Amino acid sequence: MAEADKELTSAVEDYLKSVYALEAEGRRATTSALAERMGVSAPSATAMMKRLDELGLVERAPYHGVTLTDRGRLCALEVLRHHRLLELYLADSLGMSLDEVHAEADRLEHVLSENLEARIDAALGYPTHDPHGDPIPDRALRIPASTSRSLADLDLGDTATVARVPDGNAALLRYLADIAIVPGQELELTKAAPFGGPLTVRTGTGEHAIARELAATVRIA
Repeated sequence: MAEADKELTSAVEDYLKSVYALEAEGRRATTSALAERMGVSAPSATAMMKRLDELGLVERAPYHGVTLTDRGRLCALEVLRHHRLLELYLADSLGMSLDEVHAEADRLEHVLSENLEARIDAALGYPTHDPHGDPIPDRALRIPASTSRSLADLDLGDTATVARVPDGNAALLRYLADIAIVPGQELELTKAAPFGGPLTVRTGTGEHAIARELAATVRIA
C-alpha cells in the first residue's frame, strides 16, 4: 500500500481492522458492533462508517452495516501485518510478555514504514504467526484460512496443543500465562461440568477450571 496515502489516518486504519475482525468472526459490522469494539458512541461509529464509505474502503447497506471493499480489505491486512510483525518482534527480540505486546503494537503499527516492515520480517525469518498464534499476512497480503478448532470442542480425555489465545485483554493474557494456556503448550480436557458449566483442563501447572465462553476463544491444534 502507498505510504503517503494521507486519507488513511490512524482512526481510519483502526476502524478497518475492526471491520475486518468482525467479518472474520462471521459477524456483521453494524453501528452497534463497531461502537462496542472501538469503545465509542454510536454516532461516532456512524460518522466514521460514512467516512469509510466516501473513501471507497467499505460499502454501506441499510440495516446491515458495512462490508470491506477490495481496497479496504487490503488496507486492513496491511495494518494487521504491521501489528502482528511488531508483536512478534517485541516478544522475540525485546523479550516483552504476551500481555504487553498488543498495546505497544497498536501504537506503532500506524507509523511503521514499508522498509522497516521488510527488515523486521527478514530479521524474524519471515514468520507466519504472531506470538498469540494469529496468522501474519504475507508480503502479498495473503492470509491463510484457519484450520484450528476451539478448546471448547475437545472431548473428555483429549489432548491438544494451544495454537492461539485472544490478544486484546492484558489481564486475561496474564491469567492464561499463569495457568500455562499459551501457544505451543499442551493441555488435556479432564472434566466438563454439565449444563454449560466450566471445563477443567490439565496443563503444566496443574488442573484449572475455565469458563466455556473463555474456552471458545482459545484455539487448539
